[in-house]
Amino acid sequence: MPSSHSQLGLFWGPPAQIFSKVRGAPAIAIVGCLSLAVELHAGAGGPGLEALVTFVQDSLNYLVTARPTAVNMAQAAREMSEVTTQEAEGEGATEGSVRERLICWAEHMLEKDIKDNQSIGDHGARHLLERVAPGGGQVTVLTHCNTGSLATAGYGTALGVIRSLHALGRLKHVFCTETRPYNQGARLTAYELVYEKIPATLITDSMVAAAIDHKKVGAIIVGADRVVANGDTANKVGTYQLAIVAKHHGIPFYVAAPISSCDLSLKTGQEIVIEERPGQELTSLCGTRIAAPGIGVWNPAFDVTPHELITGGIITERGVFSPKELQTALITKTS
Repeated sequence: MPSSHSQLGLFWGPPAQIFSKVRGAPAIAIVGCLSLAVELHAGAGGPGLEALVTFVQDSLNYLVTARPTAVNMAQAAREMSEVTTQEAEGEGATEGSVRERLICWAEHMLEKDIKDNQSIGDHGARHLLERVAPGGGQVTVLTHCNTGSLATAGYGTALGVIRSLHALGRLKHVFCTETRPYNQGARLTAYELVYEKIPATLITDSMVAAAIDHKKVGAIIVGADRVVANGDTANKVGTYQLAIVAKHHGIPFYVAAPISSCDLSLKTGQEIVIEERPGQELTSLCGTRIAAPGIGVWNPAFDVTPHELITGGIITERGVFSPKELQTALITKTS
């Protein structure tokens, strides 16, 4: 655990509890880094430059252990660690200058996420309309889990695409799943859609096939906690079956995610560590047990969608790419 100099108690307790009230891969990274910035602003770390650097590195390593499936926290920790080292090794570096640089870096991360999300929304909306409604009509889409302002710094990823479609006047209707067992769709996505006055309907997870068939859904858009080199994608459990249903009905299946969710160090989705959550999420409802006592429970928080089922494309702030194009596109644009 990081140094006891931490004044706000941010790092006390198991790391999973740190993010127990935070969900959404981009938001996890942002909250982690901004929380560390708050600690630094309050004087945590030090005294002295060497002690400050050690505190920051230990804190980042600790935060990374909180959520194994979402890659964003690890990516952000790696970048923040590099900034710490570079700043500390610079000529004339002091404890104060390094502290201030890290706080500014974390604040910039928040601003960048919002801009990236808006780009994801715009790229995705244009691509989807060209594919589904090239004649200028409206589209009906379906989404899973929560990928909006409550899962990011603002605007959202998959929900950002939906917001952009709505802003263009090209969105006819949205169907959002309840997202059992934790009900992020019913509690959060539904709230955001109502708040934004976007025409929407809540359905159970088991109604997706029927909704596509009877309600003329034209595309499915979901987010991602991790996208690996071959385009396999980890997202909220239930996503995989949506991709299969979309393939059967011949409608495009899109994944919307920032570059920070792309992990080219893993070759396939089989290498992704899938987080499992407490069994009582399935066996109890609002504190009341609904399952037979003694029944076993398997409660993975995520599943992996094979790249060949992502037929619409992977929407990033840099454009929309097929799973096969993604790795080359990212390497080319960063080199």
